[in-house]
Amino acid sequence: MSATTEIDRTTEMTPEMQALKTKLKATWMSGDYGHFATYLAPGALDFLAGLSIPPGTRMLDVACGAGQIAIPAAKAGVQVTGVDIAANLIEQARARAAAEGINAQFDEGDAEALPYPDGAFDVVVSLIGAMFAPRPELVAAELIRVCRPGGRIVMANWTPEGHVGQMFKIIGKHVPPPALMPSPLKWGDEATVRERLSNGTTGLTVTRRTYPMTYPFPPKAVADFFCTYYGPTVRAKAALDPAGQDALLGDLAQLWQANNRAQDDTTHVEAEYIEVSATRAG
Repeated sequence: MSATTEIDRTTEMTPEMQALKTKLKATWMSGDYGHFATYLAPGALDFLAGLSIPPGTRMLDVACGAGQIAIPAAKAGVQVTGVDIAANLIEQARARAAAEGINAQFDEGDAEALPYPDGAFDVVVSLIGAMFAPRPELVAAELIRVCRPGGRIVMANWTPEGHVGQMFKIIGKHVPPPALMPSPLKWGDEATVRERLSNGTTGLTVTRRTYPMTYPFPPKAVADFFCTYYGPTVRAKAALDPAGQDALLGDLAQLWQANNRAQDDTTHVEAEYIEVSATRAG
């Protein structure tokens, strides 16, 4: 990325965009994503295993959360760096890595302005994370920039029509999303992803997959769980009056019930996402 591009990126930060980014950071720092993600661990490990990253590979995990794939990758000998906008999640990742004796680097940073040199990584990965940044054209450029020529860029993004896509549409019905921000779910549309990553990559593939979401409690309790621990639903609930909160919880519980495959008092949903893989052009 040229110095000119760096300057352009800086001047694009209007007061309105800065306010939006501050709000988004607060959203992801609310709740407790580290606890929330414990139920998502099996799907994260399946995704990581599918990448077949050899030991010694320099991997960047963008929007790494509390280290859901970064720490298991580091355990397998991958040279891992994780970056996330939420300072509390980076602290959780560092604490977990230290407790488990894992050698990995975790940095607070923005997917739209990654704090790393050009071509610093062999593999750049984002599992359901970078899709939530407000300026997708900058995210795409940054994912490509920090990947070395011939290296891999891999994203997992929720689809608009999948379970989580439906959930975000419900949230948006109750609390309209910011006008400045394009829908994150566009990252789950194949044509849009191909357009965004077309400049600077080759061999892009898009594969539809499902992510297991399993909870040892019924759908209504899952809706309550999301509104307690998952930043976007925590913030949405907080923005509503009591009647609005009840309506949001009711709609979310209905969605989880409708998509629940479990036959007892537990919940199991298969949430659709696309796995996007591309090679950084030379």
